[in-house]
Amino acid sequence: MEPESTKPTEAVVTTCHRHPKVESHVRCTRCERYICPDCMREAAVGHQCVECVKQGARSMRQARTIVGGRISTTPLVTCVLIGLNALAYLAEVVRPEILDRFAMVGARLIGPDGASYLYVSGHPADFQAEGLVAGQWDRMLTSGFLHTPPTEGTFGLLHIVMNMLALWQLGRIVEPMLGRIRFLALYLLATLGGSVAELLLTEAHVETVGASGAIFGLGAAYYVLARRVGADMRPVNRFMVFLLLWLLLSASLTSWQGHLGGLLTGAAVTFAYAYAPRGTRRTPVQAAACVGVLVLLVAATAVKVSELTGGGMAQ
Repeated sequence: MEPESTKPTEAVVTTCHRHPKVESHVRCTRCERYICPDCMREAAVGHQCVECVKQGARSMRQARTIVGGRISTTPLVTCVLIGLNALAYLAEVVRPEILDRFAMVGARLIGPDGASYLYVSGHPADFQAEGLVAGQWDRMLTSGFLHTPPTEGTFGLLHIVMNMLALWQLGRIVEPMLGRIRFLALYLLATLGGSVAELLLTEAHVETVGASGAIFGLGAAYYVLARRVGADMRPVNRFMVFLLLWLLLSASLTSWQGHLGGLLTGAAVTFAYAYAPRGTRRTPVQAAACVGVLVLLVAATAVKVSELTGGGMAQ
């Protein structure tokens, strides 16, 4: 018999903890388990396994925008909104009656002949009420995705082209500063703000469409955010002068009421975004501000609709 000390030692084969059939001699620098080349992930020092990399990513603090939103470099919401506006315009080309159903209008009557008439409460049975007085409150939002019909010729096409160019220019700046969720909330609230201003400041039977209210809201957001981050205000001020000139020009060409409503709503929402207290209270404060603006817009709409349905309009 050979002495025990001279017996050859049996080599121990180590394998990957995720792939037991794969031999491995490298350990994860965090958990010290063996890992094969397929499971190795480069780290600051050595290699880590897949599980440790995922755990480390969850524990890392995610970067946020100036208002607390998630950082995104691609203006995805802006692109989707442009696509929805374009699809709505194509739908108008195929079915022009879409405009009559989804455009913003406070109150009007449709007679037996299919023509539109001024709204009066207690209208004859063969006249049908349309608009917000008939409970079609969805018009306040859908009208923001419609534009001047193609039957208007060059002006109809120019309306959507100009609005979409402005939406792209502003959206790709404002969306990354806010984050996608906050940006979408701002856009929709500015759209509603424009519709409410239309309801309050124009004749209730007048039909209005366009994304201009939301775009003016984005313009106000651009100004508020630029001041918040301490940006060079000279180009921002030049843009605001252009926006105000657009507002004045719209008084003679299109509806300035919707532009003004979107501008004021966008400014109020963005101010709440930008100046909400930091920390765990920031998101609840911002959400509460958005809900508060929404409640105010709905209340103003309800009061106006109640006036229309109660007193009617002179025919």
